[in-house]
Amino acid sequence: MGDEPQWPAQWMRGVLELCVLALVGEHETYGYEIVQRLRTAGFGQVKGGTLYAILLRLEEDGLIDSAWREGAGGPGRKYYLITDAGRAALGARRDNWAAFVATTSELLTTTGTEAR
Repeated sequence: MGDEPQWPAQWMRGVLELCVLALVGEHETYGYEIVQRLRTAGFGQVKGGTLYAILLRLEEDGLIDSAWREGAGGPGRKYYLITDAGRAALGARRDNWAAFVATTSELLTTTGTEAR
Protein backbone atom coordinates (compact mmCIF):
# COMPACT_ATOMS: atom_id res chain seq x y z
CA MET A 1 0.00 0.00 0.00
CA GLY A 2 2.84 2.40 0.70
CA ASP A 3 4.01 2.11 -2.90
CA GLU A 4 0.86 3.72 -4.32
CA PRO A 5 1.46 7.09 -5.97
CA GLN A 6 0.18 10.19 -4.25
CA TRP A 7 -0.82 12.33 -7.22
CA PRO A 8 -1.63 15.97 -6.51
CA ALA A 9 -5.36 16.45 -5.97
CA GLN A 10 -5.51 19.04 -8.77
CA TRP A 11 -4.21 16.47 -11.27
CA MET A 12 -6.73 13.87 -10.11
CA ARG A 13 -9.62 16.32 -10.41
CA GLY A 14 -8.51 17.14 -13.92
CA VAL A 15 -8.32 13.59 -15.26
CA LEU A 16 -10.44 11.29 -13.11
CA GLU A 17 -13.76 11.97 -14.86
CA LEU A 18 -12.22 11.20 -18.25
CA CYS A 19 -10.70 7.97 -16.92
CA VAL A 20 -14.00 6.86 -15.37
CA LEU A 21 -15.82 7.56 -18.64
CA ALA A 22 -13.17 5.55 -20.52
CA LEU A 23 -13.57 2.58 -18.15
CA VAL A 24 -17.35 2.62 -18.46
CA GLY A 25 -16.84 2.85 -22.23
CA GLU A 26 -14.98 -0.48 -22.27
CA HIS A 27 -17.91 -2.51 -20.99
CA GLU A 28 -20.81 -2.40 -18.57
CA THR A 29 -19.31 -2.13 -15.10
CA TYR A 30 -20.03 -1.24 -11.47
CA GLY A 31 -18.44 1.03 -8.88
CA TYR A 32 -16.17 -1.41 -7.07
CA GLU A 33 -14.76 -2.71 -10.36
CA ILE A 34 -14.04 0.87 -11.48
CA VAL A 35 -12.21 1.61 -8.23
CA GLN A 36 -10.14 -1.56 -8.63
CA ARG A 37 -9.28 -0.77 -12.26
CA LEU A 38 -8.20 2.77 -11.32
CA ARG A 39 -6.03 1.42 -8.52
CA THR A 40 -4.45 -1.21 -10.78
CA ALA A 41 -3.78 1.49 -13.39
CA GLY A 42 -1.78 3.47 -10.81
CA PHE A 43 -4.25 6.08 -9.56
CA GLY A 44 -4.10 4.89 -5.96
CA GLN A 45 -7.20 4.42 -3.85
CA VAL A 46 -10.08 6.51 -5.21
CA LYS A 47 -12.72 7.05 -2.53
CA GLY A 48 -16.27 5.93 -3.16
CA GLY A 49 -17.65 9.40 -2.54
CA THR A 50 -15.40 10.80 -5.25
CA LEU A 51 -16.25 8.04 -7.73
CA TYR A 52 -20.02 8.13 -7.19
CA ALA A 53 -20.11 11.91 -7.54
CA ILE A 54 -18.38 11.52 -10.93
CA LEU A 55 -20.74 8.73 -12.00
CA LEU A 56 -23.76 10.82 -11.00
CA ARG A 57 -22.45 13.83 -12.95
CA LEU A 58 -21.78 11.68 -16.04
CA GLU A 59 -25.29 10.23 -15.77
CA GLU A 60 -26.89 13.65 -15.34
CA ASP A 61 -24.98 14.81 -18.43
CA GLY A 62 -26.44 11.89 -20.42
CA LEU A 63 -23.02 10.28 -20.99
CA ILE A 64 -23.78 7.07 -19.09
CA ASP A 65 -26.87 5.13 -18.01
CA SER A 66 -27.27 2.95 -14.93
CA ALA A 67 -29.42 0.04 -13.81
CA TRP A 68 -29.67 -1.99 -10.62
CA ARG A 69 -29.16 -5.74 -11.01
CA GLU A 70 -29.71 -8.63 -8.61
CA GLY A 71 -26.52 -10.02 -7.15
CA ALA A 72 -25.61 -13.69 -7.53
CA GLY A 73 -25.93 -14.71 -3.90
CA GLY A 74 -25.22 -11.21 -2.62
CA PRO A 75 -26.54 -7.68 -2.71
CA GLY A 76 -27.55 -6.06 -5.97
CA ARG A 77 -25.21 -3.78 -7.87
CA LYS A 78 -25.68 -0.65 -9.87
CA TYR A 79 -24.17 -1.16 -13.31
CA TYR A 80 -23.06 1.65 -15.61
CA LEU A 81 -23.05 1.66 -19.40
CA ILE A 82 -21.87 4.38 -21.78
CA THR A 83 -24.44 6.06 -24.05
CA ASP A 84 -23.98 7.12 -27.66
CA ALA A 85 -23.49 10.69 -26.44
CA GLY A 86 -20.92 9.37 -23.97
CA ARG A 87 -18.98 7.63 -26.75
CA ALA A 88 -18.88 10.84 -28.77
CA ALA A 89 -17.81 12.84 -25.71
CA LEU A 90 -15.17 10.25 -24.84
CA GLY A 91 -13.63 10.48 -28.31
CA ALA A 92 -13.53 14.27 -28.21
CA ARG A 93 -12.18 14.35 -24.65
CA ARG A 94 -9.47 11.80 -25.46
CA ASP A 95 -8.34 13.95 -28.39
CA ASN A 96 -8.37 17.10 -26.24
CA TRP A 97 -6.46 15.32 -23.45
CA ALA A 98 -3.79 14.08 -25.87
CA ALA A 99 -3.32 17.61 -27.21
CA PHE A 100 -3.15 19.01 -23.66
CA VAL A 101 -0.56 16.41 -22.59
CA ALA A 102 1.55 17.10 -25.69
CA THR A 103 1.41 20.85 -25.09
CA THR A 104 2.29 20.46 -21.41
CA SER A 105 5.11 18.01 -22.12
CA GLU A 106 6.56 20.32 -24.74
CA LEU A 107 6.55 23.26 -22.37
CA LEU A 108 8.01 21.28 -19.47
CA THR A 109 10.83 19.79 -21.55
CA THR A 110 11.85 22.99 -23.31
CA THR A 111 11.66 25.58 -20.53
CA GLY A 112 13.70 25.99 -17.40
CA THR A 113 16.43 23.65 -18.53
CA GLU A 114 19.09 26.07 -17.28
CA ALA A 115 17.86 25.52 -13.72
CA ARG A 116 18.69 21.79 -13.82
